Amino acid sequence: MKKYTIQKSPFVVPTTDGKLIEEHFGNASDGNSQISIAHMVAPSKWSEPFQTPEFDEYTYIIKGKKQFIIDGETIILKTGESIKIEKNTRVQYSNPFDEPCEYLAVCLPAFSIDLVNREEN
Repeated sequence: MKKYTIQKSPFVVPTTDGKLIEEHFGNASDGNSQISIAHMVAPSKWSEPFQTPEFDEYTYIIKGKKQFIIDGETIILKTGESIKIEKNTRVQYSNPFDEPCEYLAVCLPAFSIDLVNREEN
């Protein structure tokens, strides 16, 4: 029995906002509720509602810029930068810039829509 798993066909999460989400490991791709790892591309002018997730989220920017509003503070990450946002922190993610933003997101425990706690617009 092999002690590794190679992910060659991540689960592409259906979206309605133009954002690409390719989950390599996690609830949607392999049923792993401990961790999720996803490759994402947020189109320019994209944003999500505020949310207060029940998981830690790590983000690494591969290309472009991404804006975070965390407890009222605006933070902009650029290519090569990363951030950890602790669970139960109110945050809004967006890309108000003219270029797409490509990044990796790691959630502990794994991302689940039931744990996001998105606010209504």
